[in-house]
Amino acid sequence: MARLIVKSPYIKCGGGRNAGGYLRYIGTRERAELLPDDRPPTRKQEQLIRKLVDDFPNTKTLDEYADYAAQPTKARASALITAAVESHWDAMQQSDVYMKYIATRPRAERLGAHGLFGDEDSVDLGAAMDELEHYTGNVWTHIISLTREDATRLGYDNAKAWRDLLRAHRNEIAAAMHIPPKDFRWYAAFHNEGHHPHVHMMAWSVKPGQAYLNRDGIRQIRSQLTNDVFKHEMLQLYEQKSASRDALVREARRALMELADRMQHTLANGPAIEDQMQALARTMSTIGGTHQYGYLKKPVKRQVDEIVDALEGFPLVRECYDRWLELQSQMDGYYKDEKRTRCKLSEQKEFRAIKNAVIAVADQMGTLTFEDEQMRDEPDAFADGWYAFHDLYAAILDENSPIEDRDENAERLRAYAEDGDACAQYYLGALYRDGGVLTPDDEQAEKWFRLSAAQGNDCAAYALARLLQEHGHIAEAVKWYDRAAQTGNRYAQYQLAKLHLTGDGVPKDVDKALELLESSARQGTPFAAYLLGKLYLDGQLVERDVTRGMAYMEQAAAQGNACARFFVNRQDSLKPTALMLSVTRLLHRMGGVFRDNSLPQSGAPLMRIDRKRFAELARRKGYQTARNYARALQEENEHNGQTMSAPW
Repeated sequence: MARLIVKSPYIKCGGGRNAGGYLRYIGTRERAELLPDDRPPTRKQEQLIRKLVDDFPNTKTLDEYADYAAQPTKARASALITAAVESHWDAMQQSDVYMKYIATRPRAERLGAHGLFGDEDSVDLGAAMDELEHYTGNVWTHIISLTREDATRLGYDNAKAWRDLLRAHRNEIAAAMHIPPKDFRWYAAFHNEGHHPHVHMMAWSVKPGQAYLNRDGIRQIRSQLTNDVFKHEMLQLYEQKSASRDALVREARRALMELADRMQHTLANGPAIEDQMQALARTMSTIGGTHQYGYLKKPVKRQVDEIVDALEGFPLVRECYDRWLELQSQMDGYYKDEKRTRCKLSEQKEFRAIKNAVIAVADQMGTLTFEDEQMRDEPDAFADGWYAFHDLYAAILDENSPIEDRDENAERLRAYAEDGDACAQYYLGALYRDGGVLTPDDEQAEKWFRLSAAQGNDCAAYALARLLQEHGHIAEAVKWYDRAAQTGNRYAQYQLAKLHLTGDGVPKDVDKALELLESSARQGTPFAAYLLGKLYLDGQLVERDVTRGMAYMEQAAAQGNACARFFVNRQDSLKPTALMLSVTRLLHRMGGVFRDNSLPQSGAPLMRIDRKRFAELARRKGYQTARNYARALQEENEHNGQTMSAPW
């Protein structure tokens, strides 16, 4: 249940409508006498409540109705009747029964002669009523309420507090109603009702027909006021200063992040969804234009929705969704009248990105993919002199060592590099590239890789090629890949083979790619064996050979390649490899979407930062170690309810 309730009915003025009477009513009504809870409602109260429910069924949505239904008392009956009457003023003034009730109600808490307040310190009730009697537009009658417990605890059990609140936010309320501040008119009065102290606010534009208010506008008003009324409690939640809330939110988010991470590293077996993806891919191949969910026709949208809902059937996805609902519900109570209910994943607006992910994966069904994001490509054999520098490099990266020792070792490595040692130059370039102790700096990394590669270091040539490719310098990257590949560097052979398969930066040459892949696979590169297996199983770029393809898959699986193991396990029910991997790709994308939504939605947005920007910030802050700066930045942003991810 929302902690602050906003209702926004309106009165149609003109034609004898009594908007001025409503103003007089809210300005002169005092709170009802607080009666003992054990006194039963009177017969007349019960009759009037039944009539209210019959005439206005949404009376049952009022908090006062829930209070009355739970414990029917004279006080709660009075509070319910008052709330229902005030919520349906425009209709009730046409009824003698209701008008008689209104006419006999007691008055409001007064600030002088009456209880009205507005922009001015002194409100002329007569002049205000006259203005409304001659107004021909719509007047909104906002009713903003708190529970008695919240009002007392937060200091909103008096007219002055509400006056200060509404004055502070009058421009935001005007904006939500699409009224320029200079045209906005309003008056309000506080009613210190028993269980739900509330304020009535009449608001309109001096220009009839200018104002309008929809659900989004009401949400904006509620959000602005909630943030102010509960600012101290909200600050505790966002900054996690409360130990109990800190534990709850952190645990829910940690669990969600762990699930999302597992999702991004899971190989999924879903033959039924694969068939759905195959059907969607066929459909998408017949559709021109932009392949975005919002542009598709309803039958195609239905296909996408069915796939999203089928994915929810995976236990990992379902658990991740449950965790997200648990986390988001920590904030929902402040902003929504209704408790958040679990809907289908395809209907959850916060996860619309999943639908476009489904479409993107379907579009890529005929595209060659490599699944090598987790490939480690560090040197695995050392010539004379490499062992010493490798140990020194490992000592620099050891986060358990004192920072002074790590800095001292980095300076030792720099001294060797400046003396011209190719191995030291390679490792110094790696430090600048990865940010182990030195602030990430791709220009410095490129400099030291070049110096090392020029001395014939194939590992440096390969690292330089990767860096150049990352920055879009494909032609030069190919040159260094080729130089490293010719000396037998198996990682360079694999990367160069990928370029020859796609025709990116080099002429497309499948035979050359096969030659490079076979050489790399013979040297024990599981990703090369895996890629060869895919090529022979699919038979699109080479002649199909299932036996040969499975042999390569078994080799890669034996070397620890999880994707290859997936195909080996399903060799009795083979389909095109892209189709068999489609569910896995969907899960990986969904994991990213869940990670992006791992903070409560009303918190600050997820922030990302690239390597160059990160290095600039690190230098500006004067941090010796980029990783120490990353940790400090992460702690600071989590403290403020944000996440900024470092570029590694």
